[in-house]
Amino acid sequence: MFKRIAHQKIADHLQWSPAVGILGPRQIGKTTLAKAFATKSSNSIYLDLDTAQARARLVNPSAFFEANRHSLVILDEIQNQPELLSELRGEIDLDRRPGRFLLLGSASFKLLKQSQSLAGRLSLVDMSPLLLSEIYQTFNDTQTLWLRGGFPNSYLAKSVNASWDWRAALIRHFLNTDLPGLGITVDPQLMYRFWRMVAHLHGQMFNASSVATSLGISASSTGRYLDHLCDALMVRRLEPYFINLGKRLVKSPKVYVRDSGLLHSLLGIREVNDLLGHPSTGSSWEGFVIEQIAAHLPEGASMSFYRTAAGAELDVIVEIGLRKLGFEVKFSSSPKVTKGFWQACEDVGVDAAYIVAPVEAGWVVQDKVEVISVLDIPKRLLTL
Repeated sequence: MFKRIAHQKIADHLQWSPAVGILGPRQIGKTTLAKAFATKSSNSIYLDLDTAQARARLVNPSAFFEANRHSLVILDEIQNQPELLSELRGEIDLDRRPGRFLLLGSASFKLLKQSQSLAGRLSLVDMSPLLLSEIYQTFNDTQTLWLRGGFPNSYLAKSVNASWDWRAALIRHFLNTDLPGLGITVDPQLMYRFWRMVAHLHGQMFNASSVATSLGISASSTGRYLDHLCDALMVRRLEPYFINLGKRLVKSPKVYVRDSGLLHSLLGIREVNDLLGHPSTGSSWEGFVIEQIAAHLPEGASMSFYRTAAGAELDVIVEIGLRKLGFEVKFSSSPKVTKGFWQACEDVGVDAAYIVAPVEAGWVVQDKVEVISVLDIPKRLLTL
């Protein structure tokens, strides 16, 4: 099993929080990780709420929780029975010992919406698909992870075709089963067309009106579809950085398909040669790097991008408190930045700036500006 960075975060949260929720898409390893905690615990119960047997055990949840008050209770796919969260509130108020419940959810909004009653009782840990820092052994691993994405079954598939087929099946299941299961009633074919359009807009500004015209639907429907994919943790909406500089700032968000493997499936990119010669190569690499940054953000940090009408631009700004780091992503072994990069660094007032490129070892460009590899990202974020 890979050593997941979420493991330590979960372990830390279980030391002080009565209930810990793990949020992430299906098939990324949440269950495997939760069962590892169950194995370490001398007294634990694992229930998969996708199964009738597990749901039957919770017909009387208050009695079940009381009978197992001294066990680590793991509830997988909690969004299937959101009414349990209100029962958890009363049980936790009766016994607020840390590390009592571990809740796994495959969608952010379903758990967050229902968990308002658990304020102060539930802490949340976001879990990503496999990250480069979790799987890296040789430089070629970067290319494989970028092409296939971080879903373990896709990354570990025995062949390119097997990985491709697995992702195609995941997309079909997500559209036809997962979304309806979350109460989202959208025609699967229409949502597929919308998702593919988002893939073609990957790394670009999202213009709801333009997309709506192309799909023959209303702009409000387009915004709602985007919300669905973001809430289901399949698409990232990166908001612009705002600061009162007297400059004309771009105000529209940028959109990214969060997993690079799913992006490539939606774009019809099957092999490395297809990827390296595709018009979306640069934006695909940008999204891949952004996901590595997002997954390693320190607690309390936020992420945005900066762009002005005059052309000043930074792909990512990470800030926590008064400190700011800038990241520019370039798909080149000898990356060069434009005047707009330097202007953006000055406008925002970053404490340091990094140019992330597909290189094995980085170098200093000038004081507080470096070219770095993707593997250097976690260490640089620790400077915040």
